[in-house]
Amino acid sequence: MLFLVVPVVSATWLTGRFVCSQNQTIEKLSLTILLNSSPTTKVAGYTSPIVALRKKLSLYANVRPCKTTLSPAFKSPTPSPIDLVIVRENTEDLYVKEEKTYPDPSGEGQIAEAIKRISSKASWRIANIAGEIAVRRQKMRQGSADSQAKKAVVTITHKSNVLSQTDGLFRSTAREALSQPQFSSLAVEEQIVDSMVYKLFLQPQYYDVIVAPNLYGDLLSDGAAALVGSLGLVPSANVGEGIVIGEPCHGSAPDIEGKGIANPIATIRSVAVMLEFLDLPDAANVIYNAVDKNLEEGRFVSPDLGGTASTEDVVNDILKRL
Repeated sequence: MLFLVVPVVSATWLTGRFVCSQNQTIEKLSLTILLNSSPTTKVAGYTSPIVALRKKLSLYANVRPCKTTLSPAFKSPTPSPIDLVIVRENTEDLYVKEEKTYPDPSGEGQIAEAIKRISSKASWRIANIAGEIAVRRQKMRQGSADSQAKKAVVTITHKSNVLSQTDGLFRSTAREALSQPQFSSLAVEEQIVDSMVYKLFLQPQYYDVIVAPNLYGDLLSDGAAALVGSLGLVPSANVGEGIVIGEPCHGSAPDIEGKGIANPIATIRSVAVMLEFLDLPDAANVIYNAVDKNLEEGRFVSPDLGGTASTEDVVNDILKRL
């Protein structure tokens, strides 16, 4: 097992040369990669390496945990702590990018069309990994105060009342996948996507694991990040067969490079997410608990959360707790 830490901070990435050399390496090795994401400001000639890696490595699942930790240093956007995971199908839906524009036969301007592709294969495997995540979270909660309060549930999100063929296939396949015996301890629910948005913001503390097609998962996961107070707190993982890319949800933020004010927690939590997928839940919990204790105490808090601590201060405080 090789761990490769790859910061995206230089123009070398913008030429595509990194993606080429990375692909040559990936063809020979099974990798677990910690990857910082794209810049938050426009850069001429930039193409996203994370998107290229998702396609090249068939990283079919984007897994984004969203958790709030009550702290005296800053006010949580939600009255109750939340701890949920959004599992987004990563390879199809409208993101297959098969679009065309042609003249309107009526002569009134143009018409643009896009293909929305949903397959049984992709729907099954994303629902299956959502079920596995829910079971693992259930086991990790055992013995904790949260084990009784938090129900293990997977919520299937779709719009099959309108898109009966595409979202209908996603819904029925996900239902079938989650009916497997290994998921018998889980509750399985459904939400139409517009209702899901409403309920996610109204009662986010209720949800455990949410599984959705690509577009809905993209929108829900970005919205959920607002519920925890800062993108600097939100980790994620892109998961394929034998490969996990840990990726903090925020961009590389070149505008604050060298200032020592970036929040490191999303990156640190991304390491814990990777460890979960390496079947090392105890090690992951050590990292999660160290981060939570840092936030609960509230002595070293980065500027995005209203504090004055430097990146190094936050990292050192968390390291002392490991």
